[in-house]
Amino acid sequence: MKIPTQVLDIANDIRDMKIRGAGRIARSAANALKIAAELYEGSEKAEEFVNYMERIGSLLKSTRPTAVSLPNAVSYVLSRMRSCVERGGDFMEVKASTIKAAREFIESSINAVKLIGLIGSRILRNGDVVLTHCNSSAALSVLKHAKVQGKNIRVIATETRPRFQGYITYKALLNMGIKATLIPDSAVRFFMKDVDRVIVGADTVTANGAVVNKVGTSLIALAAHEARVRVFVAAESYKFSPATVLGELITIEERSPLEVVSKEYLASVKRVNVRNPAFDVTPPEYIDAIITEKGVIPAKAAILVLTEEYGRLIEEGLTKISLDLDTLP
Repeated sequence: MKIPTQVLDIANDIRDMKIRGAGRIARSAANALKIAAELYEGSEKAEEFVNYMERIGSLLKSTRPTAVSLPNAVSYVLSRMRSCVERGGDFMEVKASTIKAAREFIESSINAVKLIGLIGSRILRNGDVVLTHCNSSAALSVLKHAKVQGKNIRVIATETRPRFQGYITYKALLNMGIKATLIPDSAVRFFMKDVDRVIVGADTVTANGAVVNKVGTSLIALAAHEARVRVFVAAESYKFSPATVLGELITIEERSPLEVVSKEYLASVKRVNVRNPAFDVTPPEYIDAIITEKGVIPAKAAILVLTEEYGRLIEEGLTKISLDLDTLP
């Protein structure tokens, strides 16, 4: 069976960054799986339905290689589909379990953002100046809840080149009634002397507590460290990467040079070399705490979240590695 147009559109929108932000990407992927299951018109055999859904899962995971929320969302839905098969479920039961799992993930993701806002807002004090980077729904939730609590905060938002996600954040802040200032990324160190807190989102949190986020985050954390400003990362637990426990490295996506320079510039300047990494890695030493829906943890305690959320998956991965080692000469 062909992949439905609606699903292909979502995959393309994720790839082309029309859908942005790790949380939104994850929810969109889960929604794509739900749509795919609902529109399935192939054979009423559980095995063929599973193969169809696995194919769509692979398509979605290929769209953005860095944000672990995407494969974690896909795994959440498809693992529950497979569990239904293992329990002997028939086609209709497997299909229903897949749709239910997708809905559950979307709902839990939305609730996680709300909880992060409630928990994280306690970190902010009345009169604080907060610096944020890119466009994170979790970070915005913290700022929104602080405003609702009556705290008079002001936000400095970076424009976030080259795709200018900071424009979206700035507009959202104004709509919340929060005083905000938009600044160039390169001006962060200049303004850091006026900042009380830094709050950013995350695309991936690794086992050692390092945070992969929009490029420029690590420089902001470095400037904050120099100025003794505390840095907080707002991240749902499904943004923690179980694969990093098993030694896998995070692939940093590099995007088109055309996001940085025009076609005309590339044509006029011969042999120009343009690189455009979408993300960078901030070491745990520069992060004061990670705000999750389960509470606030030090960055180096990320392994505890991973063990709680993905213990079985990690155990299976370690077993596989042990078996692979046994086959080595």
